[in-house]
Order: sequence, then structure tokens, then C-alpha cells
Amino acid sequence: MSVQVLYRTAARATGGRDGRAATLDGSLDVTLSTPKELGGGGGAGNNPEQLFAAGYAACFIGAMKFVASQGGPKVPADAAVTANVGIGPRAAGGFGLDIELEVSLPGLDRADAEALVEKAHQVCPYSNATRGNVDVRLTVV
Repeated sequence: MSVQVLYRTAARATGGRDGRAATLDGSLDVTLSTPKELGGGGGAGNNPEQLFAAGYAACFIGAMKFVASQGGPKVPADAAVTANVGIGPRAAGGFGLDIELEVSLPGLDRADAEALVEKAHQVCPYSNATRGNVDVRLTVV
């Protein structure tokens, strides 16, 4: 599948889960720390799952706004998405992710909110990247 790239960024990581990650333009620079649950020290810093959760949550709001711009219901100014991202060993070997998006759309009736979320899930690049690889549970809260 081809993509007409409109924006591109690059980040470089060193030291793995206990190192650093930074965008090449210098706009993001984070210290990485492995959570205790994954055998790390759990020190100050972030981990890839946190960064993925933050990115997915923000991107999903953007996808809902895109759907709204195409004639869907208006996304409330106080809309929020909480991306719950888990990681652990897979039965088939290696590691996998467990993802749930909790979407809050105050003021929208449930049917409109659920339709908006489902349509956003079809256009969100994170949803498209995970589709067929990771089951993403969608919950309107």
C-alpha cells in the first residue's frame, strides 16, 4: 500500500529501554527507563509504551476531528482519549501489545459518539498500523 507522505519526522534511540530517544530536529528528547514490571529499575524516565499511548491518544482525537470535517458530528472541545497500552509475552513467542482506547465525547449522544469513534478508527494512522496485528478495544465513556 502506498502512502502520499505529507510530513515526515525521525527519531534516534540509544541505549535501548534504559537510554535516550530524541527527534533529529531536537524538539523531543526523553530519558528512557524500563518499568520494574519488565525487569527494569523503574527509574525516572519514560518508556516506549508511554510514548505510544500518548501518540495514539492524540492522533485518535485528530482522526475524530477529520471525520467531523467530512460531515460527522462535531467533536466537543473537551473531548479526551485515554490510550491504555499494555505489553507482555505472547503465546506465540516474543512480545505483544494490548490496547484499549477510552473515548470521552461530552455532549454527544451515545449512538453519535460510537459512530464517530468507529469511523475515526478506520482513518487513524495508528489504528491502521495496528489493524490485523493488535486487537484495539474501543470504549465510549
